[in-house]
Amino acid sequence: MEKRRSDIIADQLEERIFDGTHTNGDRLDEVRLAAQFGVSRTPLREALQRLARSGLVELIPRRGAFVRQPGPVELMEMFEVMAEIEAVCGRLAAKRISDEALTELHDANVKCQAAVEAQDPDTYYSENERFHKIIYRESGNGFLETETGNLHRRLQPFRRQQLRLRGRMAQSMSEHEAIVEALEQGDSETAANALRSHVAIQGEKFHSLMAILKTAAE
Repeated sequence: MEKRRSDIIADQLEERIFDGTHTNGDRLDEVRLAAQFGVSRTPLREALQRLARSGLVELIPRRGAFVRQPGPVELMEMFEVMAEIEAVCGRLAAKRISDEALTELHDANVKCQAAVEAQDPDTYYSENERFHKIIYRESGNGFLETETGNLHRRLQPFRRQQLRLRGRMAQSMSEHEAIVEALEQGDSETAANALRSHVAIQGEKFHSLMAILKTAAE
């Protein structure tokens, strides 16, 4: 599926924030950025709104858009909650998932594996996002699906950056396979635990992600 122009711009702005081109507190000048990207201000504003939903940008009325990097405690707290919510989705989906959805998960995993072999973290993330959203949907709880999707969007740029850490894509892929196996067997607790471990950001993984953010801030 072809990306919208605003999503392409949002992805590129994310990269600029993480590589330090735009640092914490910087004002993002709409006129200048629209000229740089060769677009009108409409897709640029849509991109900034997407980044605002994920918390990387703060939109202040009559002042503009400013880069906002969360601190380590805030980031850790968000990942902690995300891991628990996804575990609930997995627990419910293990009892409710359809055969068609299991086929979709296998298809997403095939494409994830191809991305691992191609060392393509962007394609991997796109299929990884699809993988998780299938599980949210198959929880059979619309409220849970919506709330999980909201937090997923909030953490999207940080989950994308994780995949750039050495060996993380291959590790994520093996975790996906364990999740699907638990869902196929209808094993609620194993599915919940597998998803919790998959999403939780602890130890070395957390320090590596914080190093990326610190480098960008400097």
